[in-house]
Amino acid sequence: MNVPASLAHRSTPGTRALSGALSRGGTAAAAGMLAICLALNPTTAAREPSPSPTREVTAPGKRGSTTPAAQEPTSATQRNLLTGRYSLADLQTCLLPATEWHPFPKAGDDAGWAAIPPAVRAAHLARAETLLGCEWPALPASVFLEFVRTGNRTNFQQLSYQRRGQLAALVLGECIEGQGRFLDDIMNGIWTICEETYWGVPAHVSLQRRGAGLPDVAEPTVDLFVAETGMLLAWTHYLVGEELAAISPLVPERIEREVERRILSVCLERDDFWWMGYDGRTVNNWNPWVCSNWLTCVLLLEDDPGRRSAGAHKIMQCLDHFLNPYPADGGCDEGPGYWSRAGGSLFDCLELFASASAGEIDIFDEPLIAEIGRYITRAWIADRWFINFADAAARLSPDASLIYRYGRNIGDVTMTGFGALLAERQGLGEGTVSGGHGVLGRVLPTLFSLHELLAAEPQAPLIRNVWLPELEVMSARSETGSTRGLYLAAKGGHNNESHNHNDVGTFIVYCDGEPALIDVGVETYTARTFSSERYSIWTMQSAWHNLPTINGCMQQAGGSFRAREVTLQSSSRRVRFELELAGAWPETAGVRSYRRSLTLQRGRSVELRDSWQLTGIGTPLELNLMTCREPVAAGPGRVHLPPPGSGEGVRGVEISWAADTFTLSMDEVELTDSRLRSSWGNRVWRLRLIHIDTPAQGEALITIRPLPRR
Repeated sequence: MNVPASLAHRSTPGTRALSGALSRGGTAAAAGMLAICLALNPTTAAREPSPSPTREVTAPGKRGSTTPAAQEPTSATQRNLLTGRYSLADLQTCLLPATEWHPFPKAGDDAGWAAIPPAVRAAHLARAETLLGCEWPALPASVFLEFVRTGNRTNFQQLSYQRRGQLAALVLGECIEGQGRFLDDIMNGIWTICEETYWGVPAHVSLQRRGAGLPDVAEPTVDLFVAETGMLLAWTHYLVGEELAAISPLVPERIEREVERRILSVCLERDDFWWMGYDGRTVNNWNPWVCSNWLTCVLLLEDDPGRRSAGAHKIMQCLDHFLNPYPADGGCDEGPGYWSRAGGSLFDCLELFASASAGEIDIFDEPLIAEIGRYITRAWIADRWFINFADAAARLSPDASLIYRYGRNIGDVTMTGFGALLAERQGLGEGTVSGGHGVLGRVLPTLFSLHELLAAEPQAPLIRNVWLPELEVMSARSETGSTRGLYLAAKGGHNNESHNHNDVGTFIVYCDGEPALIDVGVETYTARTFSSERYSIWTMQSAWHNLPTINGCMQQAGGSFRAREVTLQSSSRRVRFELELAGAWPETAGVRSYRRSLTLQRGRSVELRDSWQLTGIGTPLELNLMTCREPVAAGPGRVHLPPPGSGEGVRGVEISWAADTFTLSMDEVELTDSRLRSSWGNRVWRLRLIHIDTPAQGEALITIRPLPRR
């Protein structure tokens, strides 16, 4: 049977409509399936992580004292990898003075900038030339207020990012050409940005005591983009500061003054920003992301030696707050999309520390640092596809140079090879190096390591088995070193992870390197995303993951709603992932036990076996399966997922079950959100296997296997 064109979305009491995204949904017979669940689910949101107890930072020890590799600490241990090695006194002696630290050539150093490949120099110069005499977009207060009025954060961000992107492009053009052509426009950009009341974005202004709305000029606060703007201006000062001073010394002085009052003094004097970690909560990507940009400002613009070393040491403390509870397996619970600003920004910090100390500050030998880096290779599936649990897109283009340099520093040839592979596929070296919204801190090291990166040997990290025991994430391939056959990834964990979805026990299946059963991911962020309404968003709910709906109930949010008895068994022929999921549902769902077993029979199939014990049956059990392939009913107990139109050599997939056990209903979801469409196109589908006569104690077997090649 083909997918019905007239399926009506089942609205749920207490659930906001999906803003037109679901124009076709379930059937009237199943109306109200989610009602009980929404009533039970809490309205707490996956904002920044909720407070959790940790011990206070211990006094820093002497440089060189480190935990032996044989005693790698658990995630509950106070590792203090930075402050345990480097005291404040150490920093006072090993940090190079700002006047002696020259990480990159400045404008006017023609020989230095000539080291960049000619095609890249030409592309950056051409980009800068398009901005000669450019306008700097206005940032109206009314647009800033759209976040609290309508939930839209994108409109203001685009205007702000445009300013910063223009400034970065002009600075690079001036450095490459060195003739002063771009200086007036650079000066205009600096002055415009320095006149802004707040360098951050509307979604983050609630860091101030007066809360969300307009920024309070009397209370500077530091979010991700305040810090990034400081970084941009600090590198601008370093690269073209002398040339700007020749026009007017007030220009570089303005940079110094604004960065000092908005970032340097604020971060040194305050310790109540949640992302610093001093309040005991587990921090997320905000911590290293802000710290990498704050550190850039400290190293380049702080001219007081005492404050410079104090700021750098406080950054070390903050980074230890990030590292102390980090899983020893290096797993990033925010997903590979955020790895770039979690583990990747940690690398930025460590690279800056090593450079500014002539190699004296170096913890790349720590096992945890290596494991954090390797996560990105372990999360890769094929092409641009990555394991995308939580708020992660399935299709990514990670920073090739960042991955290469991280791998080089930890001595991991899989990472360096992956970086080289990404560089090759992204055409790095043929045009401009992307810096997003003015992220010179990422562009500069890429530009000056391009020759090395482009000469490296590409290598696809086709890892056969991955097991992250603390994160409770696994993956397995049918064939070593190949994308052929079935690929399985699954997770346990809990429902209070950073950027959490209620998805304990979900899984994804790929065939020949292309998605078959998927994790939909997350829509473009709005005010709802990190609010009490988070779990009214369909992509956050367990009913829109590859999970059951039990007695009309979805999983519930919170750290206590978690998997238990998680095990992984692996051999050359099969990999089996088993876990107990009863604890992910509220008591009202009546779940005594819900055991899930996922087995990859290499070269043959994926078997999903669910068994349950319920206290009673209110509504039929439903097994939900999400796919980006238009499903075709293929007879009793079977549905086919044809190969994607562009997937040459990619096979279709058959899903089968006992025909006398489940009926099949298929919901088509029209995607209007640009973030989801970038991964899945215009539509996704939900297969609902509705148990015909759900017993209080039962078992179901679903088999997923490749179809013969066309």
